[in-house]
Amino acid sequence: MPALTGWENFYVIVGSSAGALIGLQFVVITLIAEIPIVRDVERASSAFATPTIVHFGAVLLLSAVISVPWHGIAAAAILWGVMGLVGVIYVLIVARRMRVQTAYSPQFEDRLFHVLLPFAAYATLAGSAYAARLNVGGALFGVGAAALLLLFIGIHNAWDAVTYHVYFKRGGQHGG
Repeated sequence: MPALTGWENFYVIVGSSAGALIGLQFVVITLIAEIPIVRDVERASSAFATPTIVHFGAVLLLSAVISVPWHGIAAAAILWGVMGLVGVIYVLIVARRMRVQTAYSPQFEDRLFHVLLPFAAYATLAGSAYAARLNVGGALFGVGAAALLLLFIGIHNAWDAVTYHVYFKRGGQHGG
């Protein structure tokens, strides 16, 4: 489809980055597995670690959806719209999980990167699906912006989790 031809390299880069970061996230989780488990770690993990993998996975799936040789934009727009709506619902679930876990007291930055920005990204994705009916080019920029935002949110959250575990958990373990 002509409207998608200019986006091929973008989604190859973004999608492969998301795929590589998913793998790296699993490596990091394996490396920090030695750190002693704190109270309520399961609920904290579902609030802070799992969303990172979900966002990377969403970027990877979105890149695959956009890279399919569609004959028209409608099917792709429906798929990324559904992804956006499901993402919005998931972010609301994450917000609830953040409130009920007791292992860590979330700060503003946590709410920004785990709730507000992901909500904006998924809402942009859903809105872009609707906008595709009227302005395909603008809608594709919205999809690209949502994909990049989710990728950068995932990078931030992965880095934040690693530094928290290395500097605070491991540091506390050794009296640091």
